[in-house]
Amino acid sequence: MANNKEIVSMSILNLVRKNPKLIAGTLIFLAGTIAIMGIITAEIFYPSGYTTSNSEISDLGSTRPPNSVITQPSATIFNSTMIITGILTLIGAYYTFLVYKKYIFNIPFSLFGVGVLGVGIFPGNIAVLHPIFALITFISGGIAAITSSKVLDSPFRYISICLGVIGLFFLFTAEFFIPILGDGGTERWVAYPIVMWLTGFGAYLLGNNSNTLNKRN
Repeated sequence: MANNKEIVSMSILNLVRKNPKLIAGTLIFLAGTIAIMGIITAEIFYPSGYTTSNSEISDLGSTRPPNSVITQPSATIFNSTMIITGILTLIGAYYTFLVYKKYIFNIPFSLFGVGVLGVGIFPGNIAVLHPIFALITFISGGIAAITSSKVLDSPFRYISICLGVIGLFFLFTAEFFIPILGDGGTERWVAYPIVMWLTGFGAYLLGNNSNTLNKRN
């Protein structure tokens, strides 16, 4: 006969198999949490001179060419963070698709995962590829936050739309805000609303899954 540990393990496995929303929520919540904490940790170890106003987030991995500066351990921490976040997001996007099958949301959300992964694989010293993947991240992330409203209930539906609009607004009006907020400050107004949405979306899926299980019980 199976012992108690085996029974618990089998129950967890069955729960995971029958609840892709549980997997999606867990991975996406972790992706958002790891992203923000990884960035903060990389900033901690960066030498003096790095500011949230004038320094771009990607400077943590490497500054732009031609005189690129790579500072350790910040570069390893940041690049690893982006790679892990991208992988978790992509897997989470797959399981989210199994739950909702909303292409208008799932496509930009998957592209967001690809973009984040590319940012980690191709740091700022990679002149062509890094800007492309960064742009994919920002645009698809903002669109994903907005279109996630198709699968969300209020009030988080409207919060997600607002966060996506904020990110895209600062992206496309960056030239106006850079003299006010600096390059780094403006970029953070683009990136952080998306990261907040990502973490919140994961938490929403976990909470929503919990409600579903309670109803079944």
